[in-house]
Amino acid sequence: MNRSLKQFLRLLWPSLLFWSIGMGMFAIFRYYGIGDNIEILLTEKFAQTPIWVTILSHMSVGFSIGLLYAVVDFILNRFGPKKLSLGLNLVFKTLVYFVTTIAVFTIVLEIFTALDLVKIDTSRGWWRTNRTLRAILIYMILLSLVFSFIKMAIEKFGKEVFLKMLLGKYKEPKEEKRIFMFLDLKDSTTIAEQLGHFKYSQFIQDCFFDLNAVVPKFNAEIYQYVGDEAVLSWPYKKGLANNNCVRLFFAFQRQKLDRADYYSKKYGVVPEFKAGLHGGKLMVAEVGIVKKELAYHGDVINTSARIQGQCNKYNVQILISEGLLNNLRLDDSLSSKSLGTALLKGKHKEVNIYTLTEI
Repeated sequence: MNRSLKQFLRLLWPSLLFWSIGMGMFAIFRYYGIGDNIEILLTEKFAQTPIWVTILSHMSVGFSIGLLYAVVDFILNRFGPKKLSLGLNLVFKTLVYFVTTIAVFTIVLEIFTALDLVKIDTSRGWWRTNRTLRAILIYMILLSLVFSFIKMAIEKFGKEVFLKMLLGKYKEPKEEKRIFMFLDLKDSTTIAEQLGHFKYSQFIQDCFFDLNAVVPKFNAEIYQYVGDEAVLSWPYKKGLANNNCVRLFFAFQRQKLDRADYYSKKYGVVPEFKAGLHGGKLMVAEVGIVKKELAYHGDVINTSARIQGQCNKYNVQILISEGLLNNLRLDDSLSSKSLGTALLKGKHKEVNIYTLTEI
């Protein structure tokens, strides 16, 4: 399936579900048991409609809104401004949603009027004076804010992790099997001295902006940023599927090369990153009270970091442990090469490591 279609579907189904339920709830809150004492005047035909039909009709409106909002989000994600602040981004999207909502309600009410279910004038500017619609818009703006904050929480923790935290699964430490990638900027000290701290900070922002452009395509979760290093993680099966855990690295490389002219003109250097990968069982727990977050504890993280630290020694861009490599199913576009064994810092047992290249 085309990756763009997959991205759209990931936006679509939560939007359809959320807005269908949201508008169904609105039908219950506002319209249950009402007569003809609201500004959208109900015809006798509609007034005698069972409540379940009323709820379903509102859910159908919510379904339409969810579809349109998913399309809007997809277009904005692909072609909209990328570096707006959180506040400006919310305002911008709310304005787009507002226009979309007016359009949807105008179309739906015209259909309902044609079916003799409501009596309302939908001529130009009708929404400015209609109190009922204003109430609906306020309700929808609040829903939009709730939906936006839920999406931000999911983006921070990942969908599965967010749901598990919501259910309190990590209140007590749990064992999981995961893959970790430590991704570090090559020659960071030299670049920082060359650019100065302000421009270097912008440089790192641009690098991680490019990283975030490819992360969703490979089902990765960004565990944390540490200076010029990013730590990525996958549930073990998701990381193995379609070789996501290694393909992300090469997709990131291509993303940077596509913007090589931009980096050269602005910074005089094109960034190179090195990566170390390892997987296995470890413990995960929810930590903190003032600032809650998930923490991973175990040898998997330390080994991943130590493997990445060997990239300079072998002058390669990516290293992977033999144990993880054996679980992958490399196709003809990827090749592996053994670099022998390495005694990693703090380890008593040597680890077999390999480098990968994209053909």
